[in-house]
Amino acid sequence: MLPALLFAAENQLTPAEKKEGWTLLFDGKTMNGWRDPAKKVVPGNGWKIEDASLATVKGPNIEEDLITEKSYGDFELKFDWKVSPGGNTGLKYRIQKEVFYDTSKKTDGPGGFEGMLGREIAHRKADRKTLAPGTKGFDYTVAFEFQLIDDARHPDAKKDAAHQTGALYSMIPATAKAAKPAGEWNSSMLKLQGQHFEHWINGTKVLEGSLKDPAIAAGAEKRWGKYAPEVRDLLSNPKPSGPLSLQHHGDPVWFRNIKMRTLK
Repeated sequence: MLPALLFAAENQLTPAEKKEGWTLLFDGKTMNGWRDPAKKVVPGNGWKIEDASLATVKGPNIEEDLITEKSYGDFELKFDWKVSPGGNTGLKYRIQKEVFYDTSKKTDGPGGFEGMLGREIAHRKADRKTLAPGTKGFDYTVAFEFQLIDDARHPDAKKDAAHQTGALYSMIPATAKAAKPAGEWNSSMLKLQGQHFEHWINGTKVLEGSLKDPAIAAGAEKRWGKYAPEVRDLLSNPKPSGPLSLQHHGDPVWFRNIKMRTLK
C-alpha cells in the first residue's frame, strides 16, 4: 500500500506536487484567483461553490465563463470535471477577447450566433454596467477550447468529432476517447508550451498539436470569417498568453482540483 502522504484531499496539493512547483487555482472554499461574477458591475449569479467544486448555476441573469484573474503563457494545468447528463462545457485557454452581449439590444441579421457576435463587435451596443434590471446578458470569451461534453446525449457532440470531448473545439478532433459517462468525475490535463498543446483525459493523451496548425486557421475561417472576421483573426494569430476560463454553456457542470505549474 502506498503511504497516505502521497495523496491529497480534494483541492489540496500533495508534498510531491509542492516540490514540483504546482500551485492551487481553487482552494475549495472561495473564488480567490477568479473573477467572481457576483462582484462585477452588474453582478452575475452564474457560478457557485458547491461540494468543494466550482459549479454553474442554471438560468443565470448573465451567462458567463469563470475567468482567472491572471494570464498564463506556458504551463501545465490539472483539473477534475464532470458534466450533467446532456451537459456541455469546456476549458478555454489563451483568451484573446471578451465580448459582452445584452439580449435586450438584439439586432436582427444573418449568420446565427456568429453573425450576432460579429455585429456586436463591430458596433458595440452592449455594456454590462448599464444592463437593465431583469434583462439577460452573456459574456463570450474568444479563446481556444478543450471541449468537455456528454458525447452520448448533447446534440452538439453529434455534429462531428471536432465537437466531442477532448477536441480543440470546432477545429481538431481528439484522436482517442477516454472520458467517463456524464455524471462521473474525470481528471484532465492541459499542457501549453509555445504553440504546442496537449489535451489529456484520465491519463490518456487524447490530442496534441500546434496552435499554428493550418486546420486551426481553416476552422476559424469556416466558423467566423464571413460574419466575425475579428474573431477569425484573433484565433489565427493569437497572443502568446491570456487568462483561462471554465465555460458556462447553460448546463450544470462542476470543476475541482485545479492545479497549475508554469513552464519555462
